[in-house]
Amino acid sequence: RLEPKQPSPALRRSERVRAMFATPSRSALCLAAIGPWTFLGAHASKPDPISVAPASLRAAKPLFDQAVAAHLLGASGGSPHGHPSATKDYPQYPGFSLWLVEEFDEPVDLDQDPVWTWSDGGLGEGQVRFTKENLVFEGGTLKIMVLDNGKAAQPQPQSCSHAESGPVGEKPLTSGELRTRHNMFRYGIYETRMRAPSVQLGDTAIDGNYVATMFAYRDAKFRHWREIDIEVTGDTARSVTMNVLHAENTEGWSPAIQSSKTFEAPEDESVRADFHNFAFTWLPTGITWYFDGEVVGFHGHDDKLPVPEMSTKIMMNLWIFLSQGWGFGGPDGWNNRYPMHSEYDWLRFYKWDGDSQYPCVDGTDSCLTDDDKYLSSNNPCDGIQQEGLRNGGSVCTATCPYAKHAGEAAKAEGATEPPAQSSILFP
Repeated sequence: RLEPKQPSPALRRSERVRAMFATPSRSALCLAAIGPWTFLGAHASKPDPISVAPASLRAAKPLFDQAVAAHLLGASGGSPHGHPSATKDYPQYPGFSLWLVEEFDEPVDLDQDPVWTWSDGGLGEGQVRFTKENLVFEGGTLKIMVLDNGKAAQPQPQSCSHAESGPVGEKPLTSGELRTRHNMFRYGIYETRMRAPSVQLGDTAIDGNYVATMFAYRDAKFRHWREIDIEVTGDTARSVTMNVLHAENTEGWSPAIQSSKTFEAPEDESVRADFHNFAFTWLPTGITWYFDGEVVGFHGHDDKLPVPEMSTKIMMNLWIFLSQGWGFGGPDGWNNRYPMHSEYDWLRFYKWDGDSQYPCVDGTDSCLTDDDKYLSSNNPCDGIQQEGLRNGGSVCTATCPYAKHAGEAAKAEGATEPPAQSSILFP
């Protein structure tokens, strides 16, 4: 287990800490400083950040409570967004307010939901194209399915992808990507309870190739690439990769824009056989990753890349690397059998109370800048206009394959009539 990050010498002095908590206007600065102690336990009975902090911070706890208690209770503006459970008592973390909860107890209407939608994209280095149909809500969980196009009645979508702001070539597999509609999530706690795929049904010990994720990503990447990843991969039943990506005006990935860390779960654990809690805390001071409440990685200002500072979307997907060499996700991709799926029990986002800009208070795009909206459409049915150019030229526009949403999508794109349906789109 990694030890909590130690504070600066100044913070070790009790009187200095007390002074920082003495007025609410300065509380946000101290919250950033103690962020690495945030304890994201799998169980509510685990200690809070103050109880595991040095004595000087524990001594300051009464002043901490006075300074931020009112803000903690009211910063989220009432009930969290998303689809929370009326019967669950959600954990609370000092300095953070629960803003978004997704329990997946009921199917989410991905064309009408105010928070969530689907991606029509596909990675150049991957074998999958994302479709709405591969996001399956059943049994109180979200299942992201990978299907073999040769064995399932799942036609390829049209080549133009809004999520990729350009064409995507035909892929041998389909999968899914659940994502929030807008670039409106920044500093806070991102948590999910997830189970990785079994590459062959009923046998969690067989290794293969997959990348099952939960991450924050700024769309579109071509102007400002900002990304924070949790990637569970198929090379072992215990493998987790943690990434930060940071670049400007970049078309494609390169090693120079990525900083990675890896973690292996304990030998008696399997991320395929059981659900586990994956989380990261993103603050201006750095990013801390957690596995079942234990700290497993940290990215700070002394790493080779800066700490991301721009708003993002929350995304979850499942994809398979190209079969020529299986460059990432596990070298034994020849073991893969389809269909396979990852599974999500829930997702939660806690807003950092020190961030006064994101997310937008009313849950819409009202606080977003023009830069936040740059080429940010997710699919041809989301009603979000593609604003901006890519390499000086206009991007392609796809057709919404669902008749009841086609008119709204056409209006967003500036058309006067709903676009015609295409015969090669989703059923």
